[in-house]
Amino acid sequence: MADATSLNERFGIPGAVAFGVGSHGALVAELASQGGVASVACQGAQVLTWAPSGQPPVLWLSPDARFAPGKSLRGGVPVCWPWFGPHPSDAAQPSHGFARNLDWTVVETARREGATRLVLSFVPGEAQRAGWPHRAELTLAVSVGVRLGLDLVTRNVGDEPVTITQALHTYFHVGDIGAARVEGLEGCGYVDRLQGDRLLHQEGPVTVDGEVDRIYLRCPAEVVIVDRALGRRIRIAKAGSASYVVWNPWVEKAAKLGDLGPDGYRRMLCVETTNAWDDTATVAPGETFTLRTEYSVEPI
Repeated sequence: MADATSLNERFGIPGAVAFGVGSHGALVAELASQGGVASVACQGAQVLTWAPSGQPPVLWLSPDARFAPGKSLRGGVPVCWPWFGPHPSDAAQPSHGFARNLDWTVVETARREGATRLVLSFVPGEAQRAGWPHRAELTLAVSVGVRLGLDLVTRNVGDEPVTITQALHTYFHVGDIGAARVEGLEGCGYVDRLQGDRLLHQEGPVTVDGEVDRIYLRCPAEVVIVDRALGRRIRIAKAGSASYVVWNPWVEKAAKLGDLGPDGYRRMLCVETTNAWDDTATVAPGETFTLRTEYSVEPI
């Protein structure tokens, strides 16, 4: 991986893009625009923070997050690719794929139309293709302003179709989980991972008063997190996806994970833009597939 000095020489933009090492130890790009600020780790192309100007953070990053090579930080937006969850046939492979655990390459920075843009790329090597024998390239474009936009693009550079599952595994910051709900999934079917993958239907908004791990299927393009404690709505729009994952580990699971902090589960809610379960993406040779999500905030 390039160091901060060389990245600043090639890609730094005064007042908009600067590379350095964060307090958690990760090499990051600090992005700024008139509309907001964000930070993105070069390992895993993981957006760690984003806040519109003058507002509290929208993404949650654990205060106990510490950088380690080959391990994503707890929080922000880990990139799950080229599979979501466990590997479909090999339990020895990393959960949620390998893209979130390895170094990406910075390929572009720009400042235009009131937003700051960062593009990173990832190409699986021989070690990754040993467990996933396909030829594909991945880019993540991050646009930071009054909105946060993420475009995850898979390009098939091989000779055979490639089928993937994936996710932008976003941790949202809420004032208190007991005062938050997700609107827009009413009436949708979901797979409950905590009840033996039973297919159930959502009645009313999604609320959290215990561990939640659900894959919502054939979902609308936009949902909203209503956060009464912080007096705001977080709007989540997407394209290239027909599923959402809603996750909160609650008390016992959070303790087992060990890096959420003493009450982290009360300050975060994952609403993930996904291609999960039967919502897969097949990319023909020479073609691309884009998973896109955009976040915005408004007062209640």
